[in-house]
Amino acid sequence: MLKSDSFLVLDFGAVNLKLAEFEPNEAGNLRLKQYGFKSLGRDGLQESTRNAAMQRALKELLSEKSFGSKNVNVCAPGFHVFSKFVKLPAVDSSKVTQIIRYEAQQNVPFPLDEVVWDYQILGTVPQTNELEVMLVAIKSDVVEQTLHTVEAGGLRLQLVDVSAAALCNAFRYNYGDLEGCTMLLNIGAKTSSLLFFEGNNVYSRGINIGANTITQDFSKESKLGFDEAEQMKIAEGFVGLGGAYEEPESPHQAAISKIARQVMTRLHIQVNQTIQFYRGQQGGKAPERLFLSGGASSMPFTAQFFAEKLNLSVDYFNPFRNVQIDPALNLEEMVKVGHCMGELVGLGLRGLARCPVELNLMPNSYRKRKEFGTKKPYLIGAAACLLLFLFAYGYFYAKIAEAKRNALERLDNMKQPYVTDSAALTKGLNALRTATNNLDQYSVWLEERSYWASVMGELRRIMLEVEASAKKQFKLDAGLWIETFEPVEVPTEDAKIVTSQQIGTAVALRPRAGTRVRTVKAAGVRATEATVDAVKLKCRAVDLTKRGGSDEANSKLADANSKLADLLESGLKASSLFSSSTNTALESVGKPEGYTFQIVVTLGLKRTIKL
Repeated sequence: MLKSDSFLVLDFGAVNLKLAEFEPNEAGNLRLKQYGFKSLGRDGLQESTRNAAMQRALKELLSEKSFGSKNVNVCAPGFHVFSKFVKLPAVDSSKVTQIIRYEAQQNVPFPLDEVVWDYQILGTVPQTNELEVMLVAIKSDVVEQTLHTVEAGGLRLQLVDVSAAALCNAFRYNYGDLEGCTMLLNIGAKTSSLLFFEGNNVYSRGINIGANTITQDFSKESKLGFDEAEQMKIAEGFVGLGGAYEEPESPHQAAISKIARQVMTRLHIQVNQTIQFYRGQQGGKAPERLFLSGGASSMPFTAQFFAEKLNLSVDYFNPFRNVQIDPALNLEEMVKVGHCMGELVGLGLRGLARCPVELNLMPNSYRKRKEFGTKKPYLIGAAACLLLFLFAYGYFYAKIAEAKRNALERLDNMKQPYVTDSAALTKGLNALRTATNNLDQYSVWLEERSYWASVMGELRRIMLEVEASAKKQFKLDAGLWIETFEPVEVPTEDAKIVTSQQIGTAVALRPRAGTRVRTVKAAGVRATEATVDAVKLKCRAVDLTKRGGSDEANSKLADANSKLADLLESGLKASSLFSSSTNTALESVGKPEGYTFQIVVTLGLKRTIKL
């Protein structure tokens, strides 16, 4: 659905803040009403001062021009954004989101709870039916700072896009008729981005080389301050042509041209490597043309440099090829900066209609506030209805309160005959409760009679599985059996005496490891009731280390006994009858004795057994 009102778009670059206002024209296409640039200066390059510089620049732009809207689409700075293209196997559509989240966890260099991330499915690879997905992420605190800057300027954030997606939408809108493979190189202050367009396919890569490198290197060489070096680069700088061309008379200009060529050469190497990757790994064709965008691309002879290096036709990107421009705007000024406004046009298209790439890195806190804002009228209405209901309920309650009191008095008179039988009823209930408890205890005892048989059956099953796993792993028949199954004595604790008045004898019980003793009192007799929740299992197994048939084969089986013991421990811990915590643990693996060796395991029971 087209939107009739104008809206703002805002691009937070490394050194420039760009703001523009768009609106749909009569044909439903995009029209640029006005725009403005504001330099952030050196403060924009330092994280400690960047937020203050952005707020200051935004307030200055809003005060200098009379923008007619408060709703704004924002493009996050490219050097803060992580992006990656991944290929996913062809799976059921219900599992795509789960797989993409897993890929995000593997590829995003930060925990997902510390970032805002989004993805776009770009299409499928015809040969393999793999899904091509674009992942983007940005630190949550960076997006929150951006939101704070926007709100400080009195604007309402609608969405947060990224540079690569905005440039892709702007290029598709203006150059959708081009055939073959086309490259778009956006050269920024801190980073650059290279995009490939081929049919319906798109690929993008960020490059950590920008125009600030030229300023920094020239500042060091000339001993000038950064701001002065930047002004001189803009006023006099150009990309050196190399070869036999005569150097400029100005030493500063000569230094800038030489440094600019060196930086552009490094950028060209990265572009060349990306082309090779795109053709080799992405299955793309050789590029036929190159478009330049971004502030650094306006340095003289940049187009000639890349045309010479890449042997391609090079032109400047015109994001307003299919965008109407308000007649009141100065076209001569727009010609100078138009190729730097690709992100603004891409953001403007997001406010017009659906786009090929739609990403939104809106902060979660703002999403919640925005959702709450849309629900606020309904909440107010619901609160009013609740108050009205409470008033009506109070009125109704006042009317029936007296009737309830009268009914309660009648009920009090009616219940008196039943109070007399209350004591007898209580006594009967107590007797029933005691009988129920005794019945539950008898049921437990009956159930425990078969418990040890279940334990031994489970041990037999586990040992058979261990023998099968060992045979599969070592290609040898393995034998495993139980030697002893008993609690382990604790010598540090004294034996306790249980006295039975019915039998008239004394029985000494010595507690063991895994055995708990508690005192019970019944019919005036104190006795001790012992329980077991762990036993020691001693097993013996056939020695596997000397059954290889040769010294070389035996050397490969040197740790076979230990691995067999590990398989036994894992099987015990995985059983539903035994504890998987530290109560069940492998204690020792004995040395071979003849043809067998011993395995000792402490076996924790999940169920405590009374003795």
